Amino acid sequence: MPYYLGIDGGGTKTTCAVGDETRLLASATAGPSNIVRVGEAQTRESLQAVVRQACSASGITVKQVSRTCVGGSGAARPELAAIIRSILAEILPTPIDVVGDMETSLEAAFGEGSGVIVIAGTGSMAYGRDKTGRTVRAGGWGFEIGDEGSAHWIGREAVRLVLRASDRDPADSALAKALCKAWGVSSLSDLARAANSVPTPDFAALFRPVVASDDDLARQVLSQAGRELGEVAGVVIRRLFEGDSASVPVAMIGGVFRHAALVRDGFYNELHRLAPRAEIIPEVVDPVEGALRLARRGAANCI
Repeated sequence: MPYYLGIDGGGTKTTCAVGDETRLLASATAGPSNIVRVGEAQTRESLQAVVRQACSASGITVKQVSRTCVGGSGAARPELAAIIRSILAEILPTPIDVVGDMETSLEAAFGEGSGVIVIAGTGSMAYGRDKTGRTVRAGGWGFEIGDEGSAHWIGREAVRLVLRASDRDPADSALAKALCKAWGVSSLSDLARAANSVPTPDFAALFRPVVASDDDLARQVLSQAGRELGEVAGVVIRRLFEGDSASVPVAMIGGVFRHAALVRDGFYNELHRLAPRAEIIPEVVDPVEGALRLARRGAANCI
């Protein structure tokens, strides 16, 4: 019986799903594998660990895998795809497809149909496909200059607002204390130094404290994140479906949507203001399901 692997590699975690022709058999999670953010050594450690864990959980060996599909942010770039493929080829002897996370996300949400996906994890972007197969993307220009509404953006924006608020009132807010604790610093001055350090610190690590904080500044950041994501989705809908009167299905992808109700609310309201025809799928879609489907389809196309 053939077995397939679908892998979703992100800046925070990596998930691997094992399936046969029709069923999901097991899945596993390991550390980050976004090679741009964490480097080749960490990517190798996470990818190989998650494959071994998932295969063990499903009761198969890596030699029994017929085909693998990996989706990740930036992974479609030829030079990065080659590195990721070579890392997995060290333990997997069968074909390995490497694609961008927008492709696995679109597959998970709509199969081969049309629609728009909005990814909000460590980074963010929107990507859509119409009935003719034409695709459009917006956002996703990287954490230094874009990725609005992502976990990284939320953490950075929270630090910015906390420091700005301290100019008006030096008393530490609940959010300020939570951010300092998350980064292991004891003062706002230390928080500012950490935020401005080189290399860029892990702002995405501040996402959870922001979500957990019952603070007006935290709610402000999360609501704005939702509006930013709604705006980038609206851009794709306008460019791809202008002149089409039919409804446009929209899917949410990533941990920001999954864990932050205020982001989902802001996204919903902003997108419906900009694109009333948008129909948002209420459940957050898991891109690893798309990766597994693409692995199966890749094997079928080779028969």
